Amino acid sequence: MTPPPADASNRAGLLPTAPGQRDRSAGQLTLDRLREHVAAGRVDTVLLAVPDLQGRLKGKRYGAQHFLDRLATGSADMCTYVLATDVDMTPADGFALTSWATGYQDLMVTPAIETLRLTPWMPKSALVLGDAVDHNATPVEVAPRQMLRRQLNRLARHGLNVKAGLETEFVLYQGTYDQAAERAYQEMRPLTAENLDYALDHSPAADRFFRRLQAALAGAGLPVEAVKTEGAPGQVEVTFPYGGALAACDGHLAFKHAVRAIGSRAGLAPTFMAAPETGVGSGLHLHLSLWKDGTSVISDSGGALSAPAQHAIAGLLDALPQMGLLYAPNINSYKRYAPGSFAPTTASWGHDNRTCAIRVVGHGEGRHLEVRVPGADANPYLALAAAVAAMNHGIEHRLNPGPAEASDAYREGATPLPSTLHQAQIAFRHSPTVREALGVDVVEHYAHLAQLELDHHHRIVTDAERRRWLSRA
Repeated sequence: MTPPPADASNRAGLLPTAPGQRDRSAGQLTLDRLREHVAAGRVDTVLLAVPDLQGRLKGKRYGAQHFLDRLATGSADMCTYVLATDVDMTPADGFALTSWATGYQDLMVTPAIETLRLTPWMPKSALVLGDAVDHNATPVEVAPRQMLRRQLNRLARHGLNVKAGLETEFVLYQGTYDQAAERAYQEMRPLTAENLDYALDHSPAADRFFRRLQAALAGAGLPVEAVKTEGAPGQVEVTFPYGGALAACDGHLAFKHAVRAIGSRAGLAPTFMAAPETGVGSGLHLHLSLWKDGTSVISDSGGALSAPAQHAIAGLLDALPQMGLLYAPNINSYKRYAPGSFAPTTASWGHDNRTCAIRVVGHGEGRHLEVRVPGADANPYLALAAAVAAMNHGIEHRLNPGPAEASDAYREGATPLPSTLHQAQIAFRHSPTVREALGVDVVEHYAHLAQLELDHHHRIVTDAERRRWLSRA
């Protein structure tokens, strides 16, 4: 994400905007505007969704008038297992939230009307996210939206709030998901065959996809800051303007939904895997700035990093190695981390240094922290909750980050980030810092989710193993 120059008014949304005061675009809806669309026949379906553990939209399609009459100011029931299952939606024991022993009961989903938006990639439809609560109207603490909200509230006790801009990468493959499955995911061809990093001479197919995506997102109230092709064949990077942290994650899930829908209609298979091929890595970089009373507090009056910013960086360095499950959730996630890959391998920080986990970048009120550890497969709420929890940890304990890394942060010496899901699970489950920040129930919930992922892969024989050992064993 390119930071704005020091004199760039509010182009990237970095200047203070009070919550709720940003102009609503045509794509974002109030209930009154939804009623107008329904009465005019422009909307007939409302998708009510809760973000699941993997960062996907799970919910139901409702008739728009039924949503307005019965659900908009009430709630809907949904099976609790949407917040207690693996990527295959397999019912599994071991979660305290729900199981066979409790009969897989329902939870309630209350619509968060501030997230209501049109979905131009789906005809006559609108999307609204919901918050998971139990039947006493108590928030479900393991729900990703609630986890982020809790960390933002903790930060607010220091008089601080976070603005966030998300920058994500994904890879476009030719052919549909069904065609990829029929070929057992072998011989997949990226949309482009070469390194087109920063290129502006795109193929007609790529240009059509970019234009359709940008138009659809703008129509949903999610205008992009920039779209660029990246270094790997078929790889794309999309960046969004700064805004509220929770809203940034809400928009990111709608964005991924749009990418898949538009890609499928174009005969393409987009993937947000962290490492879709050997040597290819896709990240989800978190661009974060700290604000107090409408003013950025990343820099002090002399232009140096402020004390809160230094404490926040130190907290990130100290806590992120223990929070890998929240920003690198599966076995493939850890294949992105490699020296010389632009994905960090150590808990390090530096000024405009892309080898570091934490990159201080920008000028004036555009100065901010870029957290480079999450992969594209990360649930954005969980990745951002981990970052804000780590910043809280540093601010509360007034930690010192030590000197900035001025050279290659891949060198030995700095604290390594976890290199496998198993390492990350052990660190996460047994960390006093993580338990204090998230709560024991949340820690056990996500540690069990990681165990399901580890168990799934444990006995699977892969093509790579056969290639290496079939004739040699």
